[in-house]
Amino acid sequence: MASLRLQGLCPLGLQPVDLKVKAGGLAFLYGPSGSGKTLLLRAIADLDPHPGEAFLDGTARSALTGPTWRQRVGFLPAESHWWGEQVGAHFSSPDHDLLGSLGFGSEVLGWEVRRLSTGERQRLALARLLDNAPQALLLDEATANLDPPNRERVEDLVERYRRTQGAAVLWVSHDPEQRRRLGGACYRIEEGLLVTEQTCN
Repeated sequence: MASLRLQGLCPLGLQPVDLKVKAGGLAFLYGPSGSGKTLLLRAIADLDPHPGEAFLDGTARSALTGPTWRQRVGFLPAESHWWGEQVGAHFSSPDHDLLGSLGFGSEVLGWEVRRLSTGERQRLALARLLDNAPQALLLDEATANLDPPNRERVEDLVERYRRTQGAAVLWVSHDPEQRRRLGGACYRIEEGLLVTEQTCN
């Protein structure tokens, strides 16, 4: 179980952000297009240079190497990157039950990546991320391209993961129904400021 805390984290275009997501907690982030939501997630994942600090269960990002931090704080971008020709090349120890919960059989590991639909890539990118057993999740529009049944699969999996593993989850979502459905804290970015919302709408 691990909490995620930001202290004065300041990606390009944003005011310094102070934020805490408790272990096993869920927080949603939303705001206008171009407001800086993805930039904030990339800064937390240490993919872009930035002032300020992030902590995972009290351990500072600066105390760890970049790869070690990104294994513990898993970032799921809106568009995933694939480097091998087959799906299985992207998994170190594929969990067949996890793949099944996302609607895939074991044969998916032999599929060619180039033949995957956008939605299949999105679901498999989440499975690949969880394959590394991260202690915190940064999700950038994880269900944006999914139909309702597959959106439900992803939501159920993330909910189960955060509760059983005690992972802190920070989720960028433009879907107000999703935010209301899953609950948790809600934060809005507007004009470079992070604002705490009283209700998720």
